[in-house]
Amino acid sequence: MYASSIKFISSIILILSFTTVYADEIRPALLSVKESQIGWYEVTWKIPTNNNRALGIQAHLPQSLELISRPLSKVIPGALVENSRYKSNQGSLLGQKISVKGLQTTQSQVLLRIELNDGTVFSRILTPDTYEFTIPLKASKLDVALEYWKMGTIHILEGVDHLLFVFALLLIVVGVAPLIKAITAFTVAHSITLVLTTLGLLSLPASPTEAVISLSIMFLAAEIIHKHRGQISLTETYPWIVAFVFGLFHGLGFAGALSEIGIPEHEIPLSLLMFNVGVETGQLLFILVVMTLLAFLKRMPFQVPKWTISAVPYLIGTVAAFWTIQRVVSFLPMI
Repeated sequence: MYASSIKFISSIILILSFTTVYADEIRPALLSVKESQIGWYEVTWKIPTNNNRALGIQAHLPQSLELISRPLSKVIPGALVENSRYKSNQGSLLGQKISVKGLQTTQSQVLLRIELNDGTVFSRILTPDTYEFTIPLKASKLDVALEYWKMGTIHILEGVDHLLFVFALLLIVVGVAPLIKAITAFTVAHSITLVLTTLGLLSLPASPTEAVISLSIMFLAAEIIHKHRGQISLTETYPWIVAFVFGLFHGLGFAGALSEIGIPEHEIPLSLLMFNVGVETGQLLFILVVMTLLAFLKRMPFQVPKWTISAVPYLIGTVAAFWTIQRVVSFLPMI
């Protein structure tokens, strides 16, 4: 009954995965305000696109900022990026308000990053409920810790590919102790590459890394098929090794998200630590939800049809293959 229950949950998650195969297109927007020199600000406004149309959200900067040059726009995969330059008529932006309108209608979020000339950095996540931010006179360590913890948690919960990898591990690994070892190895591995990349000690192109992440899910899908056929798979025999190896690449993916957000120069250890803690928080929440659903479904008086059980790894592989093709095409040279 346990096996049937977990296959049932996997079918639900896979349906959700098919609806998010274009997940890159609906990532949170990014509003970056950087003071290049005292009183002068470079603004980057990255708006996610859906079906090649930008979401209907508008950034409202402090009235003290005067637009100096016409915004330069460019289209990248999944987003519209606008770069513009402003001059402040009142000096510092401290105490002034920035807001994004349209979040309630689109149900989207915005990563807001403000970097001042003295190295001070403010980061916030604007949501439909909290779409305004007043720049404080000073950023406390608690504010930095909470914000980067929140960003890490949200990133992992919105990372369908990362969660699907963890879920595939749940389908293969049997027993509490082996599962704990596998999840721990995955955590240690992606923490290593996250730290090394953020500190500038390691660098790999983002697109190939994302392709390897989707390939890791395809590998686990094949391992599930082997298990169904009665074959002893590599992941089933050495789950922590497989989780560790692929976790290194998943950590590069997390680092890419963190580099886009940016971290305060004077709070690098704290922000890096709390972002990673947030990632682990989201990961544990996901596992807890899955295990809770399993406990509930074990008590349900129904059986999942056999054909759905055998179809699960093929569905996982199909979704991962689509992602892989999509990501490989994104970095291949145009002929």
